[in-house]
Amino acid sequence: MKKQTTTYPLRLPASLKAAVAEISREDGTSMNQFMATAIAEKISAMKTAEFFATRGTEADVEAARRLLRREGGQPPEQEDLPTRLPSP
Repeated sequence: MKKQTTTYPLRLPASLKAAVAEISREDGTSMNQFMATAIAEKISAMKTAEFFATRGTEADVEAARRLLRREGGQPPEQEDLPTRLPSP
């Protein structure tokens, strides 16, 4: 399967471009690959934050506190088990 790519003209301050050029050269990659990876990492971080923010609104804080207060070494109680599978 062929990957689809597109171009996007990017304006960078000269100092930022120089830093990217130096780092990508040291890393043995192209500037394009460096920037594509940096963008992918940023998107991943933002999506992860969004995921946990959404999941946090569904949290049962009292159930978590009960779980943390119980003595260790015991198998999970029925109320500790999830009632539904997490969304992908």
